[in-house]
Amino acid sequence: MWAVLLDIQPQVRDYARTLGLDLILDESEGYAFLRSRKPDQDEVELPRLVARRPLSYPVSLLLALLRKKLAESDASGGDTRLILSRDEVVEMMRTYLPDGSNEARRVEQVEGYLNRVIDLGFARRLKNQDQTIEVRRILKAFVDAQWLSDLDSQLGAYRAHQGS
Repeated sequence: MWAVLLDIQPQVRDYARTLGLDLILDESEGYAFLRSRKPDQDEVELPRLVARRPLSYPVSLLLALLRKKLAESDASGGDTRLILSRDEVVEMMRTYLPDGSNEARRVEQVEGYLNRVIDLGFARRLKNQDQTIEVRRILKAFVDAQWLSDLDSQLGAYRAHQGS
């Protein structure tokens, strides 16, 4: 299917444009997706095809941490796949979660956040290894510098609110 998409890319772009969408395609990373596009000044704004839902703080944080891990993995020049165990993900999140005496509850919470990330398509569980995930490279398109900046400003507002 990937080869076919690359061959008919202009036709897909034109068709998606009529639906108010842009084709985002990254050949080097091997992913493609459709994103709502902002209409030109002379165009009528079309209704959204997919509803937007805000992400919770822990899920946003987990996405940012996974993106950081992906960047570190790329910088080290190792394998193109980023494979993490559930325990590694829990350890990454430990610093940012409230302290508690119940470690099993913390692991359960992180597992729930991880399931949401998997549902969003940014990671997948490895076959026959429920405790291991692969971070998908499409995360790089979602968590970019602008997204991280927005998250940082939201965290700043949150800290300011907590301080007052």
